[in-house]
Amino acid sequence: MEKQESIGFVEICLRILNNDLKHFKFVATVVLIPTIVAFIMVMWVVKPKYAASAIVTPPGNSQSMAGALSGMLGSASGMTSLLGISETSEDANAVWTILNSWELHDMVIEKFDLARHYEFKGKFHADLLKEFRKNFGLETNKEDMFSLYFKDTDPKLAVEVIEFMLVKADSAFNAFKTKQARQSREYFQSRLDSCEHVLDSLIASFVDFQSANNVYEPTVQLEATIKYLSELQAMSEEVGIEMNFEKLDRGENSKRYQELAKRAKGVNNALGGALKGKHSNIGLLELKKSPELYSEYLRRESEIRIQETMYKVLRQQSEQMRLEEAKMLTNLHVLEPPWENDKKISPKRGLILIFTVFFTFFLASLICNFVEYMRYEGKTNSRTAAEWEFFVKKICFWRK
Repeated sequence: MEKQESIGFVEICLRILNNDLKHFKFVATVVLIPTIVAFIMVMWVVKPKYAASAIVTPPGNSQSMAGALSGMLGSASGMTSLLGISETSEDANAVWTILNSWELHDMVIEKFDLARHYEFKGKFHADLLKEFRKNFGLETNKEDMFSLYFKDTDPKLAVEVIEFMLVKADSAFNAFKTKQARQSREYFQSRLDSCEHVLDSLIASFVDFQSANNVYEPTVQLEATIKYLSELQAMSEEVGIEMNFEKLDRGENSKRYQELAKRAKGVNNALGGALKGKHSNIGLLELKKSPELYSEYLRRESEIRIQETMYKVLRQQSEQMRLEEAKMLTNLHVLEPPWENDKKISPKRGLILIFTVFFTFFLASLICNFVEYMRYEGKTNSRTAAEWEFFVKKICFWRK
């Protein structure tokens, strides 16, 4: 069997080029006609598009209820997480949603009559909305700023669309915050009224408790009571010692002994009355009831302090929501305003022409080499040539 020689890469390239040169007119026609058509399309038929862009800052976080409560509770500010109060703000997400909302996009379409501008022939408004969104984009850059752009065949219109969207988005966000603030204010006001009523009731009940039990400052009163009882106990012991000494010296019938007995009786009566709480009108406490009174006093005082703290928080939040409801400020600050950029962004003429030339040349070269290959196979009467001839006959039969 004759050994077939291997074909090198250079020989393959030369064969391809020779086959193309054999059909030079065909190759030139296949390459030039689509290239000329593509050139005419990108130069005069297809309208170029221009882009307008802007960079704006997202709205800043306003002081939250968690911050106010943390400042008032001090070291107990960890309670804010237990109360379910969050310190994060969703304002940036709200603006992002507004800028991507179909309501705002519909306003743009209606304002600039984009159906006529796009020469829209469809039946469904959703398709027009989809066409608009193909040209609009919103993203977050590395500095966490909002970057939005709009592409159109009219550079001036692109700038106007961006400016219109920024104004309407800021207005919609203000309306959203105003409504949110009004609802929050109404809630805080109702809670404020309820808290004020509870606080007044607690204070009135606390005053009644103090008046009924003569408890005003239990720590000071208890200290004074113990000091008073200690002095009475010391006096009682001192009188007792003097009585014993007088009894041994002069007997129980002496005048001095009788005076000491009366004095001892008075001291003991005063001591017993103090222990039973008979001197509560002058601020002394009954020792048996003092733990219970002290505990009740602290409980009531703690309730009042909690209500006072809650009242301050609600009052502050109510005033803040009232100010939020009244203000109409600019929330989206434009760092880089849109400008009329006359540099075309599409179509990419150079890339389109280069792609057209290379693709058509590849297609023409493929056809030329296939034709030459089939001619070579036909001369050798190979099986490939027979299959190709059968295929051509079938095609011709179907065409008839």
